[in-house]
Amino acid sequence: MKKAFALALLLAGACSQEPAAPPANEAASVNEAAPEMPLNPPAPGEPGGLPDDRTPIAEGPIDPKSAQGAGQVLQRYLALVESGNTAEASKLWSKDAQKLDLSPYKEIHANIGAPGEPQGAAGSIYVDIPVQLYGRTNAGKEFNSRGSMTLRRVNDVPGSTPEQREWHIYRSEFPRS
Repeated sequence: MKKAFALALLLAGACSQEPAAPPANEAASVNEAAPEMPLNPPAPGEPGGLPDDRTPIAEGPIDPKSAQGAGQVLQRYLALVESGNTAEASKLWSKDAQKLDLSPYKEIHANIGAPGEPQGAAGSIYVDIPVQLYGRTNAGKEFNSRGSMTLRRVNDVPGSTPEQREWHIYRSEFPRS
């Protein structure tokens, strides 16, 4: 027991020491990149931020056919993008949709607003969701862009497939920079 306690004290002392400076003949590299500062996008209600909508969202199970179900699909998409899994993320787009171009971005994060009211047209349902994208470009420059993404699903009509009755990203609308 005394040996374990002494070992713990020794390790704690070693962890609290400052790291040793490099030897004089090993100068720090001039090209070392400075650590990047964390990104802080504009808050809701600020210019460039999402709308400041404080309407409470219903708790409990979410109907996958509802606007909140569409929001969950969009959250999944953006989480996959943020984690770098763009191949899996692209599967959440409609087959004919022009996908969001992610190639200019080194780091991308998102805030998602409350889904709008579902709108029906020609056997389909559409939901617009405000999105704030922010991060760093491949050149290291911070960016912040606010736009919207539209999700679509086919109504439960005869002849529609289960895949068609799921939400897919149909369109993205962001200002061109």
